[in-house]
Amino acid sequence: MALNFDAERYMYPSRRTVVYGSRGMVATGQPLAAQAGLEILKKGGNAIDAAVATAACLTVVEPTANGIGGDSFALVWVKDKLYGLNASGFSPKAASAETLTKSGVKEMPKFGWYPVTVPGAPSGWAALSKKFGRLPLTEVLKPAIAYATDGYPVSPTVSKLWKRAFVNYTKEGTGEEFKHWFETFCPKGKAPEAGEIWSSKGHGETLALIAETGAEAFYRGALAEKIDAFSKKYGAWLSASDLAEYHPEWVEPISVGYRGYDVWEIPPNGHGITALMALNILKAYDFSGSREDEKTYHLMIEALKLAFVDTMHHVADPRFMKYTAKELLSQAYADERRKLIGSSAIDPAPGTPPKGGTVYLAAADGEGNMISMIQSNYMGFGSGLVVPGTGIALHNRGNNFSLDPNSPNVLAPSKKPYHTIIPGFLSKDGKAVGPFGVMGGFMQPQGHVQVVTNMVDFGMNPQEALDAPRWQWTKGKNVQVEQGIPNAIALSLAARGHDIQMLPDSITFGRGEIIVKTPYGTLAGGTEPRTDGNIAVW
Repeated sequence: MALNFDAERYMYPSRRTVVYGSRGMVATGQPLAAQAGLEILKKGGNAIDAAVATAACLTVVEPTANGIGGDSFALVWVKDKLYGLNASGFSPKAASAETLTKSGVKEMPKFGWYPVTVPGAPSGWAALSKKFGRLPLTEVLKPAIAYATDGYPVSPTVSKLWKRAFVNYTKEGTGEEFKHWFETFCPKGKAPEAGEIWSSKGHGETLALIAETGAEAFYRGALAEKIDAFSKKYGAWLSASDLAEYHPEWVEPISVGYRGYDVWEIPPNGHGITALMALNILKAYDFSGSREDEKTYHLMIEALKLAFVDTMHHVADPRFMKYTAKELLSQAYADERRKLIGSSAIDPAPGTPPKGGTVYLAAADGEGNMISMIQSNYMGFGSGLVVPGTGIALHNRGNNFSLDPNSPNVLAPSKKPYHTIIPGFLSKDGKAVGPFGVMGGFMQPQGHVQVVTNMVDFGMNPQEALDAPRWQWTKGKNVQVEQGIPNAIALSLAARGHDIQMLPDSITFGRGEIIVKTPYGTLAGGTEPRTDGNIAVW
């Protein structure tokens, strides 16, 4: 079932236009990775093969946002059914909040060994390939291996973020354990320039080993031994047994109905539920007028605030949550929360439900298979730790744990943290509309709400939905807005009590991709203007 949009109307005609294809499409934030996915489609692979190829390639060509040592999630549409994959890792068995608090630590560290959890991304690639792929993993990972081994020219946005990371790690990564990050990613003593060739033979060898063993080497083989040895050298928590016990989880996606569409997310430990809770509140309002209306902005900001404070208070590893996703998504609870929204900005507090650095990619093929996939190392390159000689940059996803013993998200052994990366998917009347996503930490569910309402409420095509200016609630009454938002609206929001901050850097507002089916059975795609976004199409 297709979205109804006017393909001839563009909100920002100076920017990109929507892209069409019929036999296949891959949309992501880096052109080489998108082309790698298309290459796999043309070799006889399906959308899932293309997504895995693109995901692996992104660890090479966009290491500023993801890596082999990160996590991933996916929503996969195959034969009129949607599947969910949670390939996020858990904390080491030795992890202890008490150890940190007794040493004077007030909140989870951002860098070093403490925030490192078991990486799930390689297991996610293998699981997707095994369940749905058509080509062997050794074939699917060939483009990524080639780029790592032979090198590639760094793209502009990636170079910009690489330079930021170099400055950051120069300041934060002063210990001996951080030296391998500099050896791997800045071997010339600086971040690479746009257009400069960068390669990592160790990264290529690691990808080849993952491909040959179906990721077994990473969790129960030679790579696991190297990770374990690196951890032991610094007396860190992560161990070979933690890696050996890890497996990705196939999960049931969660959804809410919105204006006749079903909006799908991965259930907790991710915060995709935030977007669904906000849409549950918003569905009662009439947005038939213009998007560029200060009341529309106000209502969306307020709904997102209420949803976010709830998820940050209640969401964790689902084994430790007091309330289920079903309870948090109940319409009765949404109706109660909506009563808190008035004409002025509120400083939100969590309610009591009734008892009952990231990359995103989307791919589709001519057979009807579609996939929404996201992976991340968090905060750019992650923990600042790289396993020597492997190219494995370990993520710092454990930074999202709490040290509050009363929180369901408190750090504990073998526990998954509250997770920010979320793939999205739209369907209607039991038929796929298509995958969508907006990456960027706590911007992600806010981006999901904005692109969904852009398409469903305001009839925008995928490219318009991504081009449109964005906002981000941060805390209390604080709202960051992009420069493209009209000044009159920003002033009107301020008059309602919102603390408005206009930011010049659009990367703050996330980076997204969208693919949808058209009424003609073809594919329409939009890519992110805030980065080096690209759609490879067949």
